[in-house]
Amino acid sequence: MKGFQIQQKGERRISAALRIMLVIFLLAVQIALVVAISYFMQEYLALAYAVVQVAALFLAIRIYNEPGELSYKLIWFILLLLAPPVGMILWFLWGGAAQKRHLPQNGKRVPDEPESVRKRSALAVERLTRQLPGWSRTANYLCRRDFQLYQDTRVTYLPEGALLLRELIEQAKKAERFIFLEYFILAEGRLWSELEKILCAKAHEGVEVKIIFDDFGNIKRFRGETIDRLRDAGVEVFIFNPVHEYVNRLYFNYRDHRKIACFDGDVAYTGGVNIADEYANLIERFGYWKDSGVRLEGDGTWGLTASFIHMCINIGGVMHNEHDYYRPHTPVRSEGFCQPFTDGPQNNPDNPAEDVFLQMISSARRFLYITTPYFIPDESVMRTLCIAGDGGVDVRLMLPGKPDHWYADWVAESYFGNLLAHGVKIYRYTPGFLHAKSIMVDREAAFVGSVNMDYRSFELHCECGVMVYGAPMIESLLEDMDAIVDQSHLVTAEEWAKRSVVRRVLEPLLRLFAIWM
Repeated sequence: MKGFQIQQKGERRISAALRIMLVIFLLAVQIALVVAISYFMQEYLALAYAVVQVAALFLAIRIYNEPGELSYKLIWFILLLLAPPVGMILWFLWGGAAQKRHLPQNGKRVPDEPESVRKRSALAVERLTRQLPGWSRTANYLCRRDFQLYQDTRVTYLPEGALLLRELIEQAKKAERFIFLEYFILAEGRLWSELEKILCAKAHEGVEVKIIFDDFGNIKRFRGETIDRLRDAGVEVFIFNPVHEYVNRLYFNYRDHRKIACFDGDVAYTGGVNIADEYANLIERFGYWKDSGVRLEGDGTWGLTASFIHMCINIGGVMHNEHDYYRPHTPVRSEGFCQPFTDGPQNNPDNPAEDVFLQMISSARRFLYITTPYFIPDESVMRTLCIAGDGGVDVRLMLPGKPDHWYADWVAESYFGNLLAHGVKIYRYTPGFLHAKSIMVDREAAFVGSVNMDYRSFELHCECGVMVYGAPMIESLLEDMDAIVDQSHLVTAEEWAKRSVVRRVLEPLLRLFAIWM
């Protein structure tokens, strides 16, 4: 894949500190050039500067007419208005033009699903329509984007990161054919030390072990020596989007934010949990780390396995020619339906995650519960949430009590007043950092995955998740959400109005930079 690159053995020897310094230096050089060119044009080329102003106007019109939320285009309008040369050069370096140059092209894909699989999915949609008619729209929407609907899948909700990670290690021990891991963060520590030994041993036994991880998420947490040990043991390691190779891609945060683990085709995991000690509360960061995920067993695991295969092929990996080798082998009977899906910047502006979220919010009739660590909504999400609140839906938004990034939290808080005015209840998780990403609607449908409710997840990141309809797992999720509410502080309009003058001034300014948070 031309846009997103991988690194081979030895290429990660340069230290994290040097790589960060290199990126900062290159960014500084680009900014200095932009300022110098702008100054030169202002001082010595009045006619050229006038031409640039006209060109900036046409560029602003072009940006306005491109797909996407107007609120996220505002920062570009301001740059083009205040400093036309700077705004234009930054746009072509880091804006839409750069996005189109460096986004991956879907040239190599997993072969199309057999007709028998598509027919089973169509039958599942018919059954879902009879059982839960309100959710056929969402299921059909995802099917039209080649994300099949599955029955015969046992979905188990895992309310703690420690529980999911312990299961992941035990599944790795039992794997006989393949182990696929795709994570934003793989951090060295107690968990990784145990898992690394298992992965290397399995590779020696002939098990196919493949790992994809995001370079930016691990720039200071996963050493080159560790990668070399894995590769020497026979583990295939792919580094997604090395940060020092394309400064513009670093700046725009194209990241593989997915969390996928697949074992032998029969078991798969996803959710908000990365492989790092804080996710199991083995070390403390921002108080108690609350996270969650799901385990899939049966037909639906193929949705996550196929997503991994697609990513692996597109960043240079080699898979078995017969993809049936990776399909589930152990039949499972269970209630309900599940629909794994993925999301990524190469699909813009036709990404499914935000559309699915909007459909879930608008479908709520009785109650709508949401957990997310980052809340930087666009106009569509805000409007739909407010309409739900005004319509009498019990809307509960659960956010961290101890955030990891103060600026993102300040931006999130800037939206509270409008939400509270429309009847939305906002809860701050008192014990610490709420990192779970989930939505539950009317005890009928739920989402669990890696998607945050912000611009990064909707537009810039590669994400994943599972829609679940009419399955027992939804009750387990509801119980966990009730427990979160019990441990949380309910935000009131009165206390929100009393926040400091500094916050009131900075919050709307920080909103302008939401696309980079």
